[in-house]
Amino acid sequence: MNQFVARLTELLDSCGKSQNQVSEELGISKQKLSKWKTGYNEPSIDEIIALAHYFNVSCDYLLGAEEEICFSNKNK
Repeated sequence: MNQFVARLTELLDSCGKSQNQVSEELGISKQKLSKWKTGYNEPSIDEIIALAHYFNVSCDYLLGAEEEICFSNKNK
């Protein structure tokens, strides 16, 4: 399992929302999100940025370049 898949799975499991809710809020299909979660497909750079903003983490954390969660500077 690559680091992105592990981090995405962790964030999805801890966010308290269903994959359907997350996919709707991100404006992507639930199939696309499922393929990312299983490692079957990988998101584009723009999609990685959208995921990082959605989960309020850095792209580096999401991709496994940082070990600890670094929250983005996004204002909620």
